[in-house]
Amino acid sequence: MGEISVDRRQLDHLLADSASRYAVPYQEAFAALAVSYQGRPVETIVPLLRDAAERALLGFTPADLVDQARAISSGAPYELRIRVTGR
Repeated sequence: MGEISVDRRQLDHLLADSASRYAVPYQEAFAALAVSYQGRPVETIVPLLRDAAERALLGFTPADLVDQARAISSGAPYELRIRVTGR
């Protein structure tokens, strides 16, 4: 399980929200990669996750990205604990 802190004003960068104008939340990118890259090597998936995180302006650590890539590669569920910061 991973963990990330996100300012409440940027929560839509992480999660899909139909009321948001933010174009590509990380949740959607992760789900698309999970469908397309199951069974592929972790080393192939990590750069794609890094790009998605950078587009969403999220600061996952390299270890977080490797954990996520392992879950995608194996088809295992991935849990992410989100700590919302800000007022």
